[in-house]
Amino acid sequence: MNQWGVCTAVENWPIVRDAGWAFVEENVQSMLQGEAPENEWLAPIRMRKVKLKPGDVPAANCLVPGHLKITGPAVDTPRLKAYMTNVMRRAGLIGMKVLVFGSAGARNVPEGFDRDRARAQILEFLKYSADLAAASNVTLVAEHLNVPESNIINTIPEAMGYVRELNHPNFLCLADSWHFWLMNEKLEDLQAAMGSIRHVHLADKEGRVAPGLSGKSDYRPFFKVIKDSGYTGRISVEAKFVPDLATKAKDVLAYVKTAWAEA
Repeated sequence: MNQWGVCTAVENWPIVRDAGWAFVEENVQSMLQGEAPENEWLAPIRMRKVKLKPGDVPAANCLVPGHLKITGPAVDTPRLKAYMTNVMRRAGLIGMKVLVFGSAGARNVPEGFDRDRARAQILEFLKYSADLAAASNVTLVAEHLNVPESNIINTIPEAMGYVRELNHPNFLCLADSWHFWLMNEKLEDLQAAMGSIRHVHLADKEGRVAPGLSGKSDYRPFFKVIKDSGYTGRISVEAKFVPDLATKAKDVLAYVKTAWAEA
């Protein structure tokens, strides 16, 4: 049985829960605050205010802030490692299981910089990050990002190249419908990657609104590949709810469940 969630702040958990969703997916930078001292880390306080227990926020995205460069001539490896050490330890403390590596601002390759060197830098970052993830029982997943949002790791096959080369049990792959459609990716490539897919993001191609709200995106072929693989993991809506989450949360959940059943 899949778990359906919404990418939003934990403060919106009462709305999400009451609409029937199973979980909230947070933002790493605001929730885990990898550069903040321990006495300034606010996640436990925020969770208590909405009566969330460890494990009730199982995933988070936006792994690395743009000013902490992963590629290029200005990489500060000790600072990056210190940041990721805090992130992974805190994720473990509050029961997070999946952290999403998108982070276009941090991983984008500077103009004129050697791309082979950039790829090696990303692999180095992923190696120590996956080791830290393992120590906290967390899985890091690579997010394929569309061009021009990112200039590296733009498709599922490219993301899978990193997964295969690193060959680490705590570094796997994500499938995102919005990026998938914008990059005109093939369902065959999604199917080939399903053994390594550990998280899914959803948004309509048109306007990146929540599933069904544009009326123009058919999720059934995308869902069929995922469903036929036997995937039973988490699926999060990472999109705009128009006019707002409170108004559309129930409708969007009903839509994705129907599309999944029809796939």
